[in-house]
Amino acid sequence: MPSDVILVVDDEANIRDLARLYLEKEGYKVILAQDGAQALKLVEEQELAFIVLDLMLPEVDGWEVCRRVRAQSDVPILMLTARDDDIDKIVGLEMGADDYLTKPFNPRELVARVRAILRRVNSTQGGAGNEVRQIGEVTIDPSSREVTVAGRRVPLRTKEFDLLLTLADHQNMVLSRDQLLDLVWGYEFYGQTRTVDVHIAHLREKMGDSLSIETVWGMGYKLIGEP
Repeated sequence: MPSDVILVVDDEANIRDLARLYLEKEGYKVILAQDGAQALKLVEEQELAFIVLDLMLPEVDGWEVCRRVRAQSDVPILMLTARDDDIDKIVGLEMGADDYLTKPFNPRELVARVRAILRRVNSTQGGAGNEVRQIGEVTIDPSSREVTVAGRRVPLRTKEFDLLLTLADHQNMVLSRDQLLDLVWGYEFYGQTRTVDVHIAHLREKMGDSLSIETVWGMGYKLIGEP
């Protein structure tokens, strides 16, 4: 039975309580942590479906919490940042966060983003669309969410896998960044198309020559603005 427990980590009690209120209205079970050390303890003790993680935390900051979680788990992570700086968001994505939200935020948007990410994760763990995709040396198994290249398993994070599967299902189609944001992230991303570039860079680094214009997508390097 998949977990439905969401961990909300924030040092501001009003934000923790507001997030819990709205998430519990949607039927999720919510547990709270007020600092990074407490969050890591709960990650060890609980089976989690999702983590809402503030960046600026006492004890252990959100970046370090994300790094340690990613070393042992692919649980989806939504980062909260008090600054609207691209560098915070990019660093969060580089460390393995699936999404981010800038404070102050509308709690309904928080719920929508959590629901969208979980829907995408759950849709590839069961039901329709679970056929294995074989493209050249690349094998994509939506049921197990595993990718292999010439028999070698390539560990991908949640959004990296979702992006790769979407590209595989739209071969030889020219997709804009905005289209990929909508297809993979499931909502309007307010023009933050750098997110796509970051995730594609991760895929290329992990998969090497197997993730090329000839194998997975036909839109080629125009997608990320290369000549």
